[in-house]
Amino acid sequence: MTVPLDRHYLVELQVSAERVTQVRRIVAAHLRHWSLELHIRPVCRGVEELLTNVHRHVGDDNHCVVELRWSGRHLTVSVADNSSEMPRLLSSGGGGLSRVMALSHSWGTCRTLDGKVVWFTRYAEAPRSTDLVPRTPLPGVREFLLPPVSEPALV
Repeated sequence: MTVPLDRHYLVELQVSAERVTQVRRIVAAHLRHWSLELHIRPVCRGVEELLTNVHRHVGDDNHCVVELRWSGRHLTVSVADNSSEMPRLLSSGGGGLSRVMALSHSWGTCRTLDGKVVWFTRYAEAPRSTDLVPRTPLPGVREFLLPPVSEPALV
C-alpha cells in the first residue's frame, strides 16, 4: 500500500462545548480516511483535553487552531491559541496535560508571537497490506481438496 506522505488538516475555531464535540468528530473522520483507526480514541481524547483547556483557561477570546499532520510514521496534533499563559503539568487530577502525556509518545509546548502551541505525537505507521494472507477455514465447514496431481514419469 502506498501512502502519500505528509497528510495535513487544519481548522480555525472559537472553542465552545459544542465545537469540541464537532472537532472531535472531524478528527475521527480524518484518521479513518488516513487508515489510522487504531489511533482514533486516544487522539480524539487528547484533542478534547487540549480544546477543553483552551475553553477553560483562555476564556471568551479563545480563538485557536487545531492541526493534524501525518508523515506516514508519526501523527502530530497541535492546538495553538491566543493566550500567552503557558500550561502547567499538574501532579494530581489525572486530566489536562497529564492525560495528554499518557495518550501520546511525546508532547510539548512553545510560545508563539500570538500565544502558544501545545502539541503531542503518536507513532502511527502506515497500515500494511494483507492481500496474500491465507484465510482460515471456518469451524464445521469442510473444504474439498482435489487429489494431488502426479507428475509424469521420465523415461
